[in-house]
Amino acid sequence: MNRRDRTTRLLTIWLRRRRRSGLSPSDPGGDLVGDAVAGDVAGGDVSGDEGRGGGDGAGDGAGGGGAAGAGGEPADGEPDEIGELIRMVAREGFGFPQLRDGQLAAMRAVVQGRDTLCVLPTGGGKSAVYQIPALVLAGPAVVVSPLIALQRDQVRSLTERLSALLAPAAEPAATEPPEAEASRGEPPEAEASGGEPSGAASASGQVAPAVAANSDASAAARRAAFDAVRQGQTEFLFLAPEQLARDDVRAALREAKPSLFVVDEAHCVASWGHGFRPDYLRLGQVIEDLGHPTVVALTATAAPPVRREIRERLRMRETVEVVSGFDRPEIQLSVASFTSEEAKRASLIERIAAEAKPALVYAATRRATEELAAEVTELGLTAHAYHAGLRAAHRREIEADFLADRCDVVIATTAFGMGIDKPNVRTVIHAEVADSLDSYYQEIGRAGRDGQPALACLFYRPEDLGLRRFQAAGQVDETALQRVAVLLGHAEGPVTARELAQAAQLRAPTLQRLVDLLVDADAVVVHDDGRIAVHPAAPEPPEAARRALAVAETRADIDRSRVEMMRAYAETRTCRRAFLLAYFGELAVGGVDPEAGSAASTMGEPCGNCDSCLADRSPGRGTDPCEPRRVEPNQSDDPAAPAAPPFPPGCAVRHVAWGDGQVVRVEGDQVTVLFDGAGYRTLSATAVQQRSLLART
Repeated sequence: MNRRDRTTRLLTIWLRRRRRSGLSPSDPGGDLVGDAVAGDVAGGDVSGDEGRGGGDGAGDGAGGGGAAGAGGEPADGEPDEIGELIRMVAREGFGFPQLRDGQLAAMRAVVQGRDTLCVLPTGGGKSAVYQIPALVLAGPAVVVSPLIALQRDQVRSLTERLSALLAPAAEPAATEPPEAEASRGEPPEAEASGGEPSGAASASGQVAPAVAANSDASAAARRAAFDAVRQGQTEFLFLAPEQLARDDVRAALREAKPSLFVVDEAHCVASWGHGFRPDYLRLGQVIEDLGHPTVVALTATAAPPVRREIRERLRMRETVEVVSGFDRPEIQLSVASFTSEEAKRASLIERIAAEAKPALVYAATRRATEELAAEVTELGLTAHAYHAGLRAAHRREIEADFLADRCDVVIATTAFGMGIDKPNVRTVIHAEVADSLDSYYQEIGRAGRDGQPALACLFYRPEDLGLRRFQAAGQVDETALQRVAVLLGHAEGPVTARELAQAAQLRAPTLQRLVDLLVDADAVVVHDDGRIAVHPAAPEPPEAARRALAVAETRADIDRSRVEMMRAYAETRTCRRAFLLAYFGELAVGGVDPEAGSAASTMGEPCGNCDSCLADRSPGRGTDPCEPRRVEPNQSDDPAAPAAPPFPPGCAVRHVAWGDGQVVRVEGDQVTVLFDGAGYRTLSATAVQQRSLLART
């Protein structure tokens, strides 16, 4: 029996035993099969804790499995044992007939104990990247997720999929040997169905495959969730990042010895990111405190500098980075431009009414969502306004109506979308520009998840940029900064955020922002337990405030540059899809890697499914955005072909004034660079070369 057959058999026995007897990896007798599977996956060299990547064992190997080549891929002629194992779990445990682009490579790395940063588009199956490996590895998966709605959706989905597979059987075990069941390739049992998971245990006392311990759950439910994790009775624990500041939470996780530490929406950890959350900053230390289990960072939108910061902040080791599938050819991209607010508003209402449903409309303010919803409702459509100011119960009702196709349109701020897994959204309209292309791409990615044609339309008026620029400016109170620094300087020791907020007479979100600025200014430190103290080498409070203001101004510059990139997208006359893909470091269909040879354009082939391409389509080009097109490559030995650009996308550069940066987009002579301290800047390649202003590093 070869290793692949042995692994398949062992996993089948393991799953059957757990389903019928309720054994977990931590139960007597449960380790034998679970560790054998983990050890066999890792090539027989590691087992138990090391097989989980919970230290320096499997996580440090380049291939992890002996037969694997660079990056964990099987060598030529060798069987893809890990790949077959992953496919079997996907099929038998989750009912997935096949895996999507990027998923298998990421899952293989995770199973091998490699820290993995996975960037897949919205609807691209990011959750499966950790869920399938978690069933193979011994030990629970801890999932840090920023929103309760996201946690609730994942707990419900996992409970429905896995309850029948992992629960004890109600009837006696069948006499058929497990390998016979595996040979047929049939799912062990039908998927479970039912209502909302209780968070820890059902009425019968059976622990769910996934539990959440967040502020939405009662204290008793949270205790039950942590007990289930410690006792090995659940596979997945979902937490909010702020919970990891508590000593008791980290102690419970250390006792559970997690196999995976998953950070969902990982762009929140990066100050470059469009959704930066300071409570994500402690995750790197938490990971080390837990013995560095295998780290899985997931996000839908992360430009190269954001990916770099994610790796650094989470202290990821020898990271495998999987970036795949930014292109969503089924979504038609368009921009409707206006000079008059009245004309824009009238056209917007007409467009909402006319386009295919269900539809999502994003507006910049709560007031705008309510006004637009009222106007659309007057046309006979079912429309709901959605924003953070609504009661939580009302928001859940709107989410349920939208998921069940009981409403035509949801008009929302950015508070809506994360955790809403709806495949048939046909239209996404932005009533105003988004704050960045990162946000915009994530939001339009909620359309067409079923692979069918969908529309994303931006309603643009240059004056609308004013609101986003104002929001990007982010005024900071220097007096409040100095007051916080003084209070910490006079404190006898570290204080909690609540104590500091009360003493400074500041709201918690305001204090959090000020503390974050003071941390970056090396004036304040935040301990692992969340308590705040003055930095040992902190300057005097006035100087600390000035340094923190300088940090805030740098961030504001970066945010303003993001708004300018949004303006450039709205006003470009080139292919919009190529513009977006270049921003994220990807070439459009037919693009040529400038490092490998010459190219007519590093923007790639026009997509044929955006308003720019449709307005200037050459004769004979097909209209089906999903239809493959034959692209004639440029020949590098053709003397007529232009030379590769001096600053290709992805290359590191240094500017005499703006410092280090990375090229994110090239179009003709125009080079767009994201500088670490100055944000996005679009430069003339010829000019910066002639004046020696920019050089590759």
